[in-house]
Amino acid sequence: MDAVELRARQGPLKDGYRDDPGSARTRAAASGRVRVGEQACEVRSWEGTTMAGLHPATGGDGTRACSADMLLEALVACAGVTLASVATHLGIELRRAEVHAEGVWDARGTLGVDRSAPVGLTEIELSFDLETDAAPAMVDRLVQLTERYCVIYRTLVEPPAVSVRLKPPSDEDR
Repeated sequence: MDAVELRARQGPLKDGYRDDPGSARTRAAASGRVRVGEQACEVRSWEGTTMAGLHPATGGDGTRACSADMLLEALVACAGVTLASVATHLGIELRRAEVHAEGVWDARGTLGVDRSAPVGLTEIELSFDLETDAAPAMVDRLVQLTERYCVIYRTLVEPPAVSVRLKPPSDEDR
């Protein structure tokens, strides 16, 4: 898709959001079914399901997706789509573009070995490997705008309020 087509698709959306800011609030959702006894969760996705399980550092056998890897995959996907869109808007031709994310977490925290050890990713590095003839200043601008507009990146940098609730049992469950 070129810049003209992208602007044609996004223009009416932007106009609508300016006229009615509330209409821009977009809900995202995910769900899964826990495989009780397997320490696994079947997560529905756009192209089927992903079976998430324990990382080998916590007792898994490495045959199931690690949730931390899935989070990094979401970051890579969002940053990649955002980078491509921003490059299109800026008129930057990318011959090749790769996005990488790496994270570090301490298994002692999630296993309860050390209560002072953090639970969760404590370091994330997002990197871009680009081939383009664009001037370095334009490439810097491309990366800056990708950081600014990438939903997953912004969510990680500025975490939202997160709540947990237990749904009451349905009549079928009783």
